[in-house]
Amino acid sequence: MPWLGIALIVILLDQVSKITIAKTFVYAQTKAITSFFNLTLVYNKGAAFSFLAAESGWQRYLFTGLGLVAALVIVILLKRHAGQRLFCWALALILGGAIGNVIDRLLYGHVIDFLDFYIPSWHFPAFNVADSAICIGAALFVLDELRRVNR
Repeated sequence: MPWLGIALIVILLDQVSKITIAKTFVYAQTKAITSFFNLTLVYNKGAAFSFLAAESGWQRYLFTGLGLVAALVIVILLKRHAGQRLFCWALALILGGAIGNVIDRLLYGHVIDFLDFYIPSWHFPAFNVADSAICIGAALFVLDELRRVNR
C-alpha cells in the first residue's frame, strides 16, 4: 500500500535525523541555528511534553506497547479506508511517527529529541521528526473530520 510507504519515509527521516544528532552532539549540547531555534540533544523517557518522564522506567514499556497497538490499529484502518486520501495521509504520518518513537524506546529506553524552538524567556519542549509527523497527522485527521461533518 502506498500509505505504508509514506509511513516508511517518515520512519527513515526520523531515524536518520536522530542518529545524526546523537553522533554529532553530546547529551544536552546546544547549537543555536536562529534567534528562535536550537538543535539540542535531549532524551525523553516519558510521552509528549515529558509526561511521566520522572517515573521509574515502567513507562517505557507502557508507551512502547501503546505505540505498537496504535500501529496495528492504524494499519487496519489504512486497509479499510485506503481510498480516503486525507484520512490515510493523516494515519500514515501518525503511523510513521509512532513507529519512529517506538524504535527509540526499544533501542535506547528513551526517545531522542533535538528540535528546540523558543522565545527569549520560554522554550517549547524539545521534539523530533516523529513528533512532528504525529502532530501534522493529527491536524490532518481533524481537518478530514471537519470536512466530513460539513458534507
